[in-house]
Amino acid sequence: MKHLTKRLVGPRVLNEPITGSETTAELFEKAFGAYVGREVKTAYNIIKRMVEKDHTVVLAISGAMTPADFVVPCVIPLIKSGIVDVITTTGANIYHDVQRLESDDWFQVNPNEGDLKLRKAGWTRIYDTAFPEDDLWATDNLIIDLVRRSDFAHQMTTTQFHYLLGEHLSKHGRRRFATADLNRSLLVQAYRHKIPIFCGAPQDGSIFLNLAFLKRKLGPKYKFGIDMELDIHEFGAFHYFAKNKRSKKLSVIILGGGVPKNYSLQPEPYLTQICGIDAGGYDMDVQISDAHVQNGGLSSCTASEAHTWGKTSEACLKNSQYVFADVTSTFPFIVHALMQEELEKEPRRLMEHRDEAIELLDKVLKRKTLREYYLKGKVKKGELHPEAHFGSNHAGHVEKTADNPEA
Repeated sequence: MKHLTKRLVGPRVLNEPITGSETTAELFEKAFGAYVGREVKTAYNIIKRMVEKDHTVVLAISGAMTPADFVVPCVIPLIKSGIVDVITTTGANIYHDVQRLESDDWFQVNPNEGDLKLRKAGWTRIYDTAFPEDDLWATDNLIIDLVRRSDFAHQMTTTQFHYLLGEHLSKHGRRRFATADLNRSLLVQAYRHKIPIFCGAPQDGSIFLNLAFLKRKLGPKYKFGIDMELDIHEFGAFHYFAKNKRSKKLSVIILGGGVPKNYSLQPEPYLTQICGIDAGGYDMDVQISDAHVQNGGLSSCTASEAHTWGKTSEACLKNSQYVFADVTSTFPFIVHALMQEELEKEPRRLMEHRDEAIELLDKVLKRKTLREYYLKGKVKKGELHPEAHFGSNHAGHVEKTADNPEA
């Protein structure tokens, strides 16, 4: 029975006294032997392997992290050390990153202070932080001023939009902001290190609330827009590029859940299910979230469940950890351990390889035809293919022509 039992269990749970002289990594080994503590330790070890094995790493950030000033201690160090290669986040985090340059008037507040009093006094609250409402107007004005400039007057992806914002803030921020430290900005640091920042739902944030109004008032003079189809294709291209270059390994660190998590995973079904290209999925993953898996929501979806969608590889199931906890209470320890151990890797600087990545994927797509794509809709016996059912006049039917030789 002993040899059979040992196959079912892991290392012995045996912690050691804390002395106060330990590094964070040593503390993980000494005292984080079970429960959520063990999950945190395992998450650190997986991320450490991502770095040591030179994986391309996608970082998904949800929640109000720039309002909490979480980016400065926990994300920018990962950018500077080359650990993070792609970022996916919310429009709100981008907006508040700009706001923090416009004003550093962010304060702790008692969440039970009374929201009626705060509102009357002109304060806006995000749980236990607050800022003056007038700061929103100043941020809105800055966004409007930037987007009306000529280099924004065309269709682009979210990465190009955020890269342009970062470029303007980096080059002109010292004149614009009296006291702001540009080194603390996610947009500026991503621009400097050529890191693409994706946003899967840009319209769900204050930047696009302003742009919606601007478009209605300017009419044909309004030229800016987000090409969402190209945005998806670009993200797929970066995934395919990562799986075919350098270490040919791809991993993801997910802080929270929601759209940033889902959008970080979508390139895999786009490549495999839609394009018919087997990219293999993520090779390692770490997620920190307080979402319960039983609710069926994407935020709590595990790597194992994601594997059934083709989003993670078989190897990922053995190199995955879901940490059931709040991000702000756990991830700083992981980052501290990584920095303390001086872990780093050569930066990918993927914005410099954007065109190359898209060309690489397009080259493979040339071997795929629209006919193959339509035939995937062909179902069981006795049911006609949609193309046959609707005939050649069906809007989805595409004839092979000189202009469309791939049909």
